[in-house]
Amino acid sequence: MNHHPTDPTFPVPLADRLHDRARTAMRVLLSHYVLNGLTVSLGLVLIMLALFESAGLAAASSAAVGIIITSLPDVPSPRRRKIMQVLPAPLLGMPLFMLVQLTRQDSLLLGSVLVGGTFLAVMMMAWGKRGGPICFSLLFSMLFSMAAPPMNSLTQVLLHTGWFAAGAALYLLWAVLTTHLLNPRFRAQLLAECLHSFALILRTQARRFDPEPDPQLLEAMLDQQASFADQLQATRDLVLESPTTRARQQYAAMLLSLLEARDHQLACDLDLDALREQQASAPLLPALQQALTRTATELENLGLALLLGRRQQSIDPIPDLRPQLAGALPPRQTAAQTLVPQPIRTDMPDAPALLRNMADRIGHINDEAVKIAALARGDIAPELSLVRSQWQLFVSTTRWSWKPLLGQLRWRAPTLRYALRATLAVAAGYLVSRHLPWATHEYWILITIVVVMRGNLAQTVERRNARVAGTVVGCLLVMALLMTHPGAKMLFLMVALGTGLAHAFALRRYLYTTIAATVSGLLQAHLLLVGLQPTFAIGERLADTVLGALLAWLFSYVLPAWERSQIPGLIKRSIQAQGQHAKLALALLDTAQTSDVNWRLARREAYDSLSALTLATQRSLAEPRQVRPPLEPLEALQARSYQLLAQLTAVKSLLLRRGQLDLAQATPALERAAQCIEAELSDKTPTESNPNQPSFSIASQPYLERPALLMAADLTPWLLRRLQLACAIARELSLAASRVHV
Repeated sequence: MNHHPTDPTFPVPLADRLHDRARTAMRVLLSHYVLNGLTVSLGLVLIMLALFESAGLAAASSAAVGIIITSLPDVPSPRRRKIMQVLPAPLLGMPLFMLVQLTRQDSLLLGSVLVGGTFLAVMMMAWGKRGGPICFSLLFSMLFSMAAPPMNSLTQVLLHTGWFAAGAALYLLWAVLTTHLLNPRFRAQLLAECLHSFALILRTQARRFDPEPDPQLLEAMLDQQASFADQLQATRDLVLESPTTRARQQYAAMLLSLLEARDHQLACDLDLDALREQQASAPLLPALQQALTRTATELENLGLALLLGRRQQSIDPIPDLRPQLAGALPPRQTAAQTLVPQPIRTDMPDAPALLRNMADRIGHINDEAVKIAALARGDIAPELSLVRSQWQLFVSTTRWSWKPLLGQLRWRAPTLRYALRATLAVAAGYLVSRHLPWATHEYWILITIVVVMRGNLAQTVERRNARVAGTVVGCLLVMALLMTHPGAKMLFLMVALGTGLAHAFALRRYLYTTIAATVSGLLQAHLLLVGLQPTFAIGERLADTVLGALLAWLFSYVLPAWERSQIPGLIKRSIQAQGQHAKLALALLDTAQTSDVNWRLARREAYDSLSALTLATQRSLAEPRQVRPPLEPLEALQARSYQLLAQLTAVKSLLLRRGQLDLAQATPALERAAQCIEAELSDKTPTESNPNQPSFSIASQPYLERPALLMAADLTPWLLRRLQLACAIARELSLAASRVHV
C-alpha cells in the first residue's frame, strides 16, 4: 500500500482499516435484514412464552414449529397483500406437519410422505424469489414434525397440529403488524444499502482510471452491476409503493435519481481505454478518479446518515464538483467555438476532447448525487406525478398464478430437475438413516440435504462447506448450553435468537446462518423430543451432517441443469430487452408520448436481463470445465450491452434539450436509428437505408468532442453522431451474441 510521504507508515493505515471496519459493522447492525431478524426473534419469543405460560411446554414447542415456518417468508416487503406473501407457508405446511405425524409408525408411508412433500415443496421454486421461502417452510414443516415424539392417537395429532396452527396464526398477525409499523424504516434502510452498493461501483470505476488497471476490474464491475440490479428491484418494491406522503415521495425521488446516476456511470467506460493510452491525459486522470472517489464517499456518508435516522437538516449536503473538474482540465480552444462538429475520428484521439467528455459524464453522476442529498435534506421538492399514479407498474407482482409452475413442467426445465434431484436425495438420505449403526436422528440428515442442495452446483458446493463448518460450531455451542441445565424460558430465548440470526443472514453470510440455524434447530428438536433433559450426542449430529452434505453434493450431478442450457434463453431475453429499450429511448422526443413510464420499465428489464445473464455466468464457474459456457464471448456480450445502454443515456441527455435541436433533422434520424438498432438486434433488413451509416467499429473507440451545452445553439449534429455510435454498438452487440456457442 502506498502512503503519503509525510504520513506515518503504520498508524494511519491501521486507523483507516479500523475506521472502515467500524463503519461496516455499523451498516450491518443498522441494516434491514438485521432489523427483520430481530422482529422475527421478538415475535417468536413473545408468542412462545405466552403459550408456555397458558398451555405448557408441549403446546409452546409445537406452536414454535408453526411460528418458524411462517416466519421464513416474512422479509421486508410492501404492505399490500402481506398476508398473501406469508399465508401459503402455514397453509401448505400444516397438512404436511400432520401427515408426518400420522405416518410415523409406518416407515414406508412416512418415506412416501417425505418424497412427495419434497417434490411439492421444491416445485414452489417455480415462483422465483417468492417461492424460495415457501419451499423451505414446507420442508421444515415435515422435518421438524419428525423431531417430535410419535403420537399415540389421532386426538394427540390433532391437538399438536392445532398448536402448530395457533402459532402460525399468531405470527401471521405479528408479521402484518411489524410490516406496517416498520415500513418507513425499511424504506430508508433499503435505499441506504443501494447508495452504498452504487458507491462501491463508483470506487471500482475509479480504479479503472489507473494507468495499468487490474484486468479483473471490469469483470468485478459487471458482477457489481448484476448484484446492484437485483438489489434495486427489492428496493423498488418498497420505496415506490404508494408514494402518497412527503417522506415517501422523497425516498422515491432519491431512488429515481440514483437510477439516473447509474446510467451516467455506465457511460464512463466508453472512451476509457483510449484515454489511458494517451500520454497527454495521464497527468489529468487522477483528477477524474478523485471526483469519482469523493462522490462515492459522499454517497456512503449519506447512506449511513439514513441508517442512523438523522434529521433532514443534520444531513450534510454533497458538494458540486463541476468547478473542481473544470479547473483540472485543459480549457477549450476558442478557435473551435464554431460549434460545428467534425466527422467522427478513429485515428489518434484528441486527449483534451476525451477528457472533457469524460469529465462531463462524471459531472452528471455528481449532479445526481447532489440532487439525492438535497432531496434527503428537504431542500428541493420531489417531482413524482407519474410515479404517484402508476407506481404499481414498477413493483413486483404479489399475486400467485399457475403460469410460472406450468412453465416449469418440462423435462429440461431447471426447477423440475431441481425438484427431482432433491426428491431422490431425500429418498436416499431417508434410506441411509434407517440403516445406520448408531441411534440416528434421521431428520437431521434430511435437513442437511435440503438446505445444502440448491438449484445450481455453485451454491451447493458453497453451502456444503459452510454447512459442515457451521454445524460443528453450532453443536459445540448447544452442548455447552445444555451442560448448564437451562430452563424452558432460556431455551425459548435461544431458539428465538438463533432463528432470528439465521433469518437475517440467510442471503448474506451462510456460515452465520448455519451456526444460528444449528443452535435453533437442535434446541427446538430438543424441546420437542426430550423436554428439558440435557441429553445430546454431538458425534451423531456431526456424522449426520457430513452424510447429508455428501449426499446433497453427489446428487447435484443427477439430472443436472447446467448453466449453459439456460444461456441461450437469457441471451435472447437480454437482446430483446435491449431492442425494446432502444426503441422507447429513441422515441422520447415524440410529443405524442405523455410519459416516460414505458421507457423506465424497458430500462429496468434491460438491466434485469443483463443481471440474470451475468449471475448465470458467475455460477457456471463452479461447474465442471467441460460443461462451462464460453466465458470470453459472454463477457464481450455483457460489455457491449452496457455500452449500448451508455450511448442511449447520452442520446437521452441530448433529447432533454429539445429547444437546442433541429426537429426536422432529429426526428427522422431518431426513426432511422431505431430501425437500424431493431434490424441489428433482430437480424432483420432495415426498412430504409441510412446514407450516414458509419463504417467504423467501436473497437477503434470513435469519439467526438461534446460542446459546452449552454453555448451551442444547435446540438443536432452531436445527436446525429451519437445515433451513429448507437447503431455501431448494436451491430457489435449482435456479433458478440452470434459468437456465443453453447
